[in-house]
Amino acid sequence: MAGKRAIVAGVGGALALTCLAASAAPSLADCDGGFATVLSPAAASADARAYWLDRQRIQWPGAAAGGVFKLYYSANAQLQATPGARVTGADGAISLSRFDGALPAALAQRFKFIGAGAVLTVADQARVAKLLTQQVLLVQEADDGTVRDATALQIAGALDDLYASAAKAEDLGVVVSARNAAFKLWAPTAQNVAVCTYASGTGKAAAITPMTRDDATGIWSAHAGSDGQYYQYLVDVVAPGAGLVRNLVTDPYSISLTTDSKRSYITDLGAAKLKPAGWNQTKSPNTVHAQTDMTVYELHVRDFSINDSTVSEANRGKYTAFTEANSNGMKHLTALAKAGMTDIHLLPVYDIGSVPEQGCVVPQIPADAPDGDEQQAAVTRVKAQDCYNWGYDPYHYNAPEGSYSTDPADGAKRIVEFRQMVQALHKAGLRVGMDVVYNHTFIAGQNEKSVLDRVVPGYYHRLNAKGAIETSTCCDNTATENLMMGKLMVDSVALWAKQYKIDSFRFDLMGHQPRAVMEQVQARADQAAGKHVNLIGEGWNFGEVANGARFVQASQLSLNGSGIGTFSDRGRDAVRGGGAGDSGEQLISRQGYINGLVYDANEQAGQHAPQELLHAADMIKVGLAGTIRSYPLTTADGRTVALQDIVYGGDQPAGYASEPGETVNYVENHDNQTLYDINAFKLPQATTARDRAQVQMLGAAINAFSQGVAYFHAGFDILRSKSMDRNSFESGDWFNRLDWSYQDNYFGTGLPPAADNGKDYALLKPILRNPAIKPTPADIAYARDAFRDLLAIRSSSTLFRLRSAQDIKQRLRFFNTGPQQVSTVIAVHIDGSGYAGARFKSITYLINVDKTAQQITVAEEKNHNYTLHPVHTSMTAADKRVALQAKYDKSSGTFTIPPRSAVVFVQN
Repeated sequence: MAGKRAIVAGVGGALALTCLAASAAPSLADCDGGFATVLSPAAASADARAYWLDRQRIQWPGAAAGGVFKLYYSANAQLQATPGARVTGADGAISLSRFDGALPAALAQRFKFIGAGAVLTVADQARVAKLLTQQVLLVQEADDGTVRDATALQIAGALDDLYASAAKAEDLGVVVSARNAAFKLWAPTAQNVAVCTYASGTGKAAAITPMTRDDATGIWSAHAGSDGQYYQYLVDVVAPGAGLVRNLVTDPYSISLTTDSKRSYITDLGAAKLKPAGWNQTKSPNTVHAQTDMTVYELHVRDFSINDSTVSEANRGKYTAFTEANSNGMKHLTALAKAGMTDIHLLPVYDIGSVPEQGCVVPQIPADAPDGDEQQAAVTRVKAQDCYNWGYDPYHYNAPEGSYSTDPADGAKRIVEFRQMVQALHKAGLRVGMDVVYNHTFIAGQNEKSVLDRVVPGYYHRLNAKGAIETSTCCDNTATENLMMGKLMVDSVALWAKQYKIDSFRFDLMGHQPRAVMEQVQARADQAAGKHVNLIGEGWNFGEVANGARFVQASQLSLNGSGIGTFSDRGRDAVRGGGAGDSGEQLISRQGYINGLVYDANEQAGQHAPQELLHAADMIKVGLAGTIRSYPLTTADGRTVALQDIVYGGDQPAGYASEPGETVNYVENHDNQTLYDINAFKLPQATTARDRAQVQMLGAAINAFSQGVAYFHAGFDILRSKSMDRNSFESGDWFNRLDWSYQDNYFGTGLPPAADNGKDYALLKPILRNPAIKPTPADIAYARDAFRDLLAIRSSSTLFRLRSAQDIKQRLRFFNTGPQQVSTVIAVHIDGSGYAGARFKSITYLINVDKTAQQITVAEEKNHNYTLHPVHTSMTAADKRVALQAKYDKSSGTFTIPPRSAVVFVQN
């Protein structure tokens, strides 16, 4: 997730400061007014340091002993509680008593992270629901009735207790019938809700319809409008710091919208008009029978076609580009599918808040030197108005993004075109996955592009000890541990799986979600799709939830046994060298296993002990064995230990997965520098472009042969460069281009944007202007074809995709281990006897990262009938060196491996 952040420039953050009488009922005029109207401004604001645990109990961490505790309330948010004075502006107060017993176990577990303090009981629980619709302050008073301390409350616990039955609702949002549309909105703290309907996406409101509250669930409902119209809600609610406001807001459960998400769209996703021809008969390719079969290509919708002149101009950068089967891009994807790629994973394609859906700006890039700064300056000047962003800025989770539609003003168009994209990829032999970001929203509070927080303020986001929203994910963190935020995530994934035939999901910062909720996601997605839906994600452990501080996380160390995959940084860092956050001289000096550590030191590498290379080789073996906790490995120091007993990063187990499907292996994705760019730092500057291409394919081979899911970044196979940009989320088309004509990888096209790269400009400049680093079209073509050969080898046998940890322990064996090993060579044997889909009796593969040929003698491999894998000896094989130079000597068990090559030998 390195460096992702939402762009908030240009977001209308100020409230429309029109003040109305608090009792004024909403009118049709309100439907065409500002996004928020203050009905009664707050008299004062306060931190929320107390927790309303359930309808009965409140806990105030750090509250001083003694005094009297009361809940003061005001429907118009007029409360003021100044220490030493009496509370003013109250409509009334409720006295609280102390609770001295033990909290119920589930409650204590949920709120284990809060500090010790007074626990108070609300005796009149029948009034709690009403209180939660008003401004409420918890006040500790002295004997004379003056304020000693006061705080607002965090209310998620009470709402989840009172309205638990809302989680069973299956029809939130809009449901269309022949007569009208039914609307349901969960807004338990609202004082009043109405739905505005519009005949079009831009015209004035046609009608306003009051909604009725269900006291059991907190859900408001109404019937109004019709299919093809648009709608918004008017929600009268007390918002912290703002007062009683009337929010004109879109539906959190919107399934489509008009331009720039101004209005939600009324439709039935099952309607025939929303289905492209043949949609009902469209099926996913039957290529994944176990999670380890997944081989993934991570792709951004705009990147795919915006630079492809073989796509019609109207479709470039759009969903519909994928329907042009004869374009260079689709020919490339189809070839990958034929070679063995199973899944395309699309960077976020739900509705995002950071890109103007109409009228976005395409920067004019001036001609400048390979290390010039004019290119990035041009991109930076318009980054808040341009057409580009990765999309980690969720606005509406259930609706397709409009900037990828040929007509974002038409709510139906983006639905149809999204389905056409999925249909086209399925036809090309590729399953479709989505990158989803339920860990934060684009914005929160009373900002215009805030949705959840303007419907139920203070509920959907994770709060700190003062009641402010946590931002460890870069943006406003959501709280999926809260019942209805967790439900939104579960419902959303189920919708995409059912309505758009999405085959797999990649969860951004999944470690910020509870494991239990992710398991609910898995069950519901499978049910909705009528088949198993593959779930993978980032299991990083950090922030306010780290180490299980609030719940059992969906993180690397906590998900084992779940079947949900997490990205492994173990193999990634060993392959690349250093860590994801490296900068300055570290980028050059911390070489990795494939780019020269010890054996091909670069000009600034300094002294590295041979033991460092041996340790890197061990970490490569960890990944090749699926990062399985219990797999025994003979390490460089001669010990044989389980992978979980090998230390990674100073304090973590190298092996963390229970089963190989729980490991996602990668050496490059959208985050950080591409592998080609990181190798531009780490390989000696004199390394030829062809050698650089060979090094890139070493990374591909390690990834392809590692047990578990294989994950690749789009363009990895054609030596993609971002001109050394470490964080291209808003770097525009210029730094994110792909060339499906294979003429350029765009290395040396200017200094990348200064915001994330400027501190390293002195290092970047001489590298970017080195013409020897830039590959020729022949180098790119070599990498393209070598990559496809690796895919074909991986897909040729289930031995590269073993199903279980037991299979790996029983069948996979490393040679050339221990302190006497040839440290630049990995040697692996996999027994295929009796294994379904093995195709071969056994496989032995060797990876030589050295610049020179190597020989490895393995006594156990004497007198076998090994031949080169058929892909190596094919007339179309990309790396001709293997067929000419790789040898197996039967009499001695000696394997000869060319420089910088991965060679697979098989026994039939």
